[in-house]
Amino acid sequence: MNLEGLKTFLAVVEAGSLIAASRRLNVTQSTVTARINALEDEIGQKLLHRNKSGAELTSPGFKFKRYAELMVQLWRQARYEVSLPKGFLGVCNLGLDFDLWDDAGRAFLEFVRAEAPGVALAIWPGEQRQLDRWLSIGLIDVAFCYAPQTGGNFANRTLFDDELILVSDKPMLEPDLGPSYVYVDHGDEFRRLHAAAYPGDTTSALTIASSQWATDHMLRLGGSGYITRRHAKTLLETGRLHQVANAPHFTRRAYLVEVAQTTAAWHWFEAAIAAVHAACHRANCNFGK
Repeated sequence: MNLEGLKTFLAVVEAGSLIAASRRLNVTQSTVTARINALEDEIGQKLLHRNKSGAELTSPGFKFKRYAELMVQLWRQARYEVSLPKGFLGVCNLGLDFDLWDDAGRAFLEFVRAEAPGVALAIWPGEQRQLDRWLSIGLIDVAFCYAPQTGGNFANRTLFDDELILVSDKPMLEPDLGPSYVYVDHGDEFRRLHAAAYPGDTTSALTIASSQWATDHMLRLGGSGYITRRHAKTLLETGRLHQVANAPHFTRRAYLVEVAQTTAAWHWFEAAIAAVHAACHRANCNFGK
């Protein structure tokens, strides 16, 4: 399959038309048309509805899009690893949940840059489903995430237990899941625990899958929501946010998942993980058993 055809297909989808894609790719419209035609012939399905107003995905095109994205990503990653900059001895591909950048992700980055300068580091933020997929296809070597992996290729280590607390921009004694409540989606286990703690219709007008983003929203526009105590600590101390006194709290275990065969060859890796643990300890994380 022609890589240029995949890139062109994705450019058309993103730009919304063949003309806009041709400008973006700096090729003629006839070249774009020829590449799409060749791709559709090879697939045996029409991938795009083309008309004067633009181009839209067909049903087969919608299904094919995620595979095209994955193949282009893999190609870029393969080229990156094979074509390391001069002076670099290897590459570490790190995936991490958005909420684990503070403390864990930042500490890992700072250690590698300071203590393993010969290692090129690529960091990929994503939600759990993305991290699971990236691990399964080998796009990342290490993940800081909230779910362990099964299978002989992976080793799981517990990093710490994140405490999830209900905070508000105003002092409150009882939870109020009204219009200003922000449902911070912390994954499958949190959804189950939240539903048990707050039975009935608690549909929120706003869902955000990140403690940091939810915190930013509450500080700007007000409201309440469950965020990690790590993210709330300084804001609680300074009075910018307030913990809701009688609200239930939950825990969410953070893991380091690694492709063991890969990390075993990294002489610097154990020291890097020790630096992560130290950073999390300074942030008053609750370490799991």
